[in-house]
Amino acid sequence: MEAKDSFLMAIFQLILSIFTNMEKTNYRAVGVMSGTSLDGIDLVFTEISFKDEVGFSIINSQTIPYSAEWRQKLSSAINLEPAELHQLDIDYTFYLSEIIVQFIQKYDIDLLDAVCSHGHTVKHRPKHGITLQIGNLPKLSEALGIPVVCDFRVQDVELGGQGAPLVPIGDRLLFDQYKYCINLGGFANISLEEHSQRIAYDICPVNTVFNYFMQKIGEEYDENGKLARSGELNEELLQELNSLKFYAKKPPKSLGIEWVNSDVLPIIEKYRIEIPEILKTYAVHVAMQIANSLDGDSNSNVLLTGGGVFNTYLIEELKSRSSCNFIIPDKEVIDFKEALIFALLGILKLRGEINVLSSVTGAKIDHSSGRIFEP
Repeated sequence: MEAKDSFLMAIFQLILSIFTNMEKTNYRAVGVMSGTSLDGIDLVFTEISFKDEVGFSIINSQTIPYSAEWRQKLSSAINLEPAELHQLDIDYTFYLSEIIVQFIQKYDIDLLDAVCSHGHTVKHRPKHGITLQIGNLPKLSEALGIPVVCDFRVQDVELGGQGAPLVPIGDRLLFDQYKYCINLGGFANISLEEHSQRIAYDICPVNTVFNYFMQKIGEEYDENGKLARSGELNEELLQELNSLKFYAKKPPKSLGIEWVNSDVLPIIEKYRIEIPEILKTYAVHVAMQIANSLDGDSNSNVLLTGGGVFNTYLIEELKSRSSCNFIIPDKEVIDFKEALIFALLGILKLRGEINVLSSVTGAKIDHSSGRIFEP
């Protein structure tokens, strides 16, 4: 689709939303998220209310870990030829449908308005007009027999945006009591209100790097950051990581696994140091980059979510570098905030309302993104 066509479509969606019947205020949806850290597929069954102000309740939630086979398939997908990648897209769509059906059956979920799925990001190079999430084929809706809202990033890239981050609209609508919302997943990303606009961007890689090195020693992750805590700090490596050009860029800006593979891992691996030393140095690097993104005011509340929250060593390093008030919510919000917000993005799309903010992604306009597939 040409950029002009995307622009006109986005304008049409905004006009359409004005005339859309907005009497319906309560929605039941399943949100589905697969992150770059390859921990697994997060699923949330939520009820979202648009009466007075937007509210939510998480009714059921579950993470389905990836098998070693699927983790290998997804981690190497970026290197596949087009025909192979197309087949993987088909295979992953069917796999995803099986996971979602099992979740719905397990919790006896009915009367769903939609399944809202992020898919799994394989390629993300917005400067080149490229972003690809597999698992977003019409076959997903056919297999489920339920309307599906998916493929949220493509339109934004066509409108000149980064296609990421998408979660900040949910931060604004559902978690506005916090000055900062930070997710510590495959990447650390942050969102905040600044001059009456939502600003958000990726800070740095987190679990994509930690888990990469843990898997080299046969472990999935560094539990509580114990191995990182035991290591020595490599000041030279720390300085080189902190000097990466990405950190000097102004938002909007976003990261993909391509940048980790091309810019971060080669720096670390050339030092030929032990894993504990790598983990400690990288944890300090992450803490420093996050602290640099905050104002340091003790009255500033910071909501921390994502799997990185359970790395207690990382959190200690972060708290030692910032006076902000860090708040860790209950485990369900920690683990499933992104899946919850993708459910919200899908419902906003069904309502014809804005679900992507140009102030966040750099797109030409705010818009209502995603594709709707009917069974």
